[in-house]
Amino acid sequence: MQSFNTCYTDTGLWGVYLVADSSTLDSAVNAVLSEWQRLSQSVSEHEVTRAKNLLLTNMLLMLDGSTPTCEDIGRQMLCYGRRLPPTELEMRINAVTADDIRRVISQYVIRRPPAVVGIGPVERLQNYEYITGAIN
Repeated sequence: MQSFNTCYTDTGLWGVYLVADSSTLDSAVNAVLSEWQRLSQSVSEHEVTRAKNLLLTNMLLMLDGSTPTCEDIGRQMLCYGRRLPPTELEMRINAVTADDIRRVISQYVIRRPPAVVGIGPVERLQNYEYITGAIN
């Protein structure tokens, strides 16, 4: 299970990707839904600080080589129309607070119906009404 994020100038895409077999599918989906609920209500500053440090570390480690550096420049050009200096990226990331996370999750995840895609034998995937009801 992992989350993903793609940014553009005027929009973006965020989601969760998970792989499960029929015996773990219900608990995996419920874990994601439960975490979204928790993030909308009780994420702590400590958790946000830890996530920001992890993000900054991963961003720096990712830029080891010309190919990932070029990909990063391309993403920034699509999102911001320019390349942001590392100090500006760090400043923007460090400006995020737990209140911001709760507000954004509440506004864009909890109050909106998610797009759900299943690939493979999806007979055990909970129905869409259950999933939307669990986060609204």
